[in-house]
Amino acid sequence: MEMIPYLAGGSAIAALLLAVFFYKNVAAASPGDDRMIFLMTEIQKGARAFLKKEYTWVAFFIGALAIILAIVITPLASVTYVLGALLSAGAGYVGMTVATMANARTAEAAKQGPGKALPIAFRGGAVMGFTVAGLALLGLVAIYLVFVTWMEVDDAFEIVTAFGLGASSIALFSRVGGGIYTKAADVGADLVGKVEAGIPEDDPRNPATIADNVGDNVGDVAGMGADLFESYAGSIIAPISLVAFAMGLSADKAGATELVQNGGYSTIALLMFPLAIAFVGMVASIFGSFFVRGGDSTDSHALSRALHMGTNVAMAITAIATVALSYWMFGDSDKPWGMAVAVVGGLLVGWALGKTAEYYTSDQYPTVKKIAKQSETGPATTVLAGISAGMVSVASSVVLILVGVGLAYWGGEQALGNVAGGVPGGIYGIAMAAVGMLATTGVVVSVDAYGPISDNAGGIAEMAHLDPSVRKVTDALDSLGNTTAAIAKGFAVGSAALTALALFKSFEYAVLDASGADKIALNLNVGDVEVFVGLFIGAGLPFLFAALTIDAVGRAANKMIEEVRRQFREIPGLREGKEGVIPDSARCVAISTEASLREMIIPGSLAVVVPLAVGFVSVDALGGLLAGALVTGFALAIFMSNAGGAWDNAKKYIEAGAHGGKGSDPHKAAVVGDTVGDPFKDTSGPAMNILIKVMTIVSLVFASAFV
Repeated sequence: MEMIPYLAGGSAIAALLLAVFFYKNVAAASPGDDRMIFLMTEIQKGARAFLKKEYTWVAFFIGALAIILAIVITPLASVTYVLGALLSAGAGYVGMTVATMANARTAEAAKQGPGKALPIAFRGGAVMGFTVAGLALLGLVAIYLVFVTWMEVDDAFEIVTAFGLGASSIALFSRVGGGIYTKAADVGADLVGKVEAGIPEDDPRNPATIADNVGDNVGDVAGMGADLFESYAGSIIAPISLVAFAMGLSADKAGATELVQNGGYSTIALLMFPLAIAFVGMVASIFGSFFVRGGDSTDSHALSRALHMGTNVAMAITAIATVALSYWMFGDSDKPWGMAVAVVGGLLVGWALGKTAEYYTSDQYPTVKKIAKQSETGPATTVLAGISAGMVSVASSVVLILVGVGLAYWGGEQALGNVAGGVPGGIYGIAMAAVGMLATTGVVVSVDAYGPISDNAGGIAEMAHLDPSVRKVTDALDSLGNTTAAIAKGFAVGSAALTALALFKSFEYAVLDASGADKIALNLNVGDVEVFVGLFIGAGLPFLFAALTIDAVGRAANKMIEEVRRQFREIPGLREGKEGVIPDSARCVAISTEASLREMIIPGSLAVVVPLAVGFVSVDALGGLLAGALVTGFALAIFMSNAGGAWDNAKKYIEAGAHGGKGSDPHKAAVVGDTVGDPFKDTSGPAMNILIKVMTIVSLVFASAFV
């Protein structure tokens, strides 16, 4: 078992090498003519400029929190915190850079049909996917080996946990800032261009088109990558921290091989099992990525089967390997299969959450068609139908997550017992279910990042005046991309619920351990006033966070709308498309950049400031806060992501020719619905799962300071 971290580290390096291979594969493809290369370069320049400014702004926050960690916890915690932030930011930058290379190449390949275009878009996304998974796992393994195994430093597990906090910090600001950017540009482009001016989506006459395409990369690629980086790292950290705090482990006891209370497991088995699952999941993802091949059909079912083949293969391999690992590592237990049940159960529930999202957001199913039908009676009924769909999807997802929790808890208890050796078997099972859910992160992120690349490819096809057949191919790929994005968000928020629960339990043990001889246990009795107050604060926080981010998109979009209207009004011949007349796209890029960076500060800071403020006043109130935020945050995340995805694909369904097609009144109503849904699915919704985990992991890291 001592070799598991080295095997996990090796698989992480293999993932990074695969990312290099896919990068070279994408770079070798033709980017098209001079016009396409110019558009690709402009999008890339805008995305790089935004990320540079965003990371500069966030660096001040990272630096301030690193200083606090060094003073309150330990200087080494600040080191791992900064490392987590740097690796997360680096993964986002690499992924964004390659995505902006792949867009023009996908558009060029689309001239030969989806069979050529889909693999390029996927491989462009795969660079992001395997960079995210590879850097997250490699960073975590390196920290574990250095501080736990080799140096055996004091507070080693707090130091490991701080790595997750660093990743969470970048993820939160990247999701919020990138989400505000992309939706401000998208809303401005759609409302003025498609509704007021009556010009097609991504028309080169629209000044906001370039900004919209830049936004796809900074929000849906870099932001999404940071999100899944944080989710993946956090899921592995959760069971490790649970074991460490529950057993009061010091680094020198982490390698204990003796059986705990004859429970059939050892300390090292508990600590190494998450890394072992991460190892087999990474290998499976690498193998599965080579099964994604395009066909000749633009049918959404055919494209979906081709794209998801890699994920399905990776999941199957991971499930089989998990069973083998469970029997090997917990073979002395009477029921070692219990751990396999927990992990595979988490994997299947993640898949089911993704399929639920697909059902509510794909135009192949009744929900999207119903919203499209409601567009015939105007924007109001369109919006109402989308809200209803999002709410119904919450109910389905809650049932699934409860099934996952119940199955994982039962499996963990079967393998480890109820509370054997200080480790609650059921909670450990839930933590491992989150690891299982994200074990195939490499290929899941690859499929998700494929979407923005396809969207950009469609924009370049329109702006470069390519044959309409090219746009037909890219639109088919883009429509599928909206669904894959919803699926990835389902994985992320599902794992967030399970991970947050495990981290919450770790927080309980950390409080008990930090209290020393006093043995102060966390009070979670809702009849206690402090807990009750904290519960309501926590329940209200996701709503406040959503309101702030949606309002931020509205304010930024308003400035974009005014600018687009001004240019149509003041630049002669722009609206008519006269030869040689071009919009001032740089001004629109600057508006989105400035607005998003300014607007991200307050909502991003809430996730850290509020739990710290409450924790220093009352640790019991903090416990209530975390519980309230977990429940409402999960529900809001599902509602917003699925409602937004449904509105978006209802619009695309109409644009494909249903209910009057482009330019019809139902189309205009659907555009309004999509505009409402944009901040739901790409700004507020995806940030919810990060909000949940940031507050929980902040509480865990600072637990010793609260008591």
